[in-house]
Amino acid sequence: MKDENCIFCKLANGQIPTNTIFEDEDFRVILDNSPATKGHTLILPKQHYANILEIDDEILGKAAKLAKKVITHEKKVLGCDGYNVLQNNGEVAGQTVFHFHMHLIPRYAGEKAIMEWNHKDFSDEDLKKICGEMKM
Repeated sequence: MKDENCIFCKLANGQIPTNTIFEDEDFRVILDNSPATKGHTLILPKQHYANILEIDDEILGKAAKLAKKVITHEKKVLGCDGYNVLQNNGEVAGQTVFHFHMHLIPRYAGEKAIMEWNHKDFSDEDLKKICGEMKM
């Protein structure tokens, strides 16, 4: 099921252009347009689930396995020192788009820890270059 009014459904299903680094029948993995760090990605299921409580267990398991795969790849190509995997559920928890998604945030030595972050500004050219480096 897809929600025609959901921006993440549109991103996940290619109705809106993205900097996609991976896609299969269940997911699209894209660079976040308001990244916390270089290489900040989102795992978006192609079907609509508002949050972790609504997502199909099989798809959730696939999302976790995909997160590990993406992180392993990004550590190799970006040289990051660690990772935050973030998944918010509900407005009070910081969820602003009510379509299940996972944030994969590379961490680099010398950066302070983040729970809330100031978004980085990258030009379209920078995003395309980073996307090209990260394509799987």
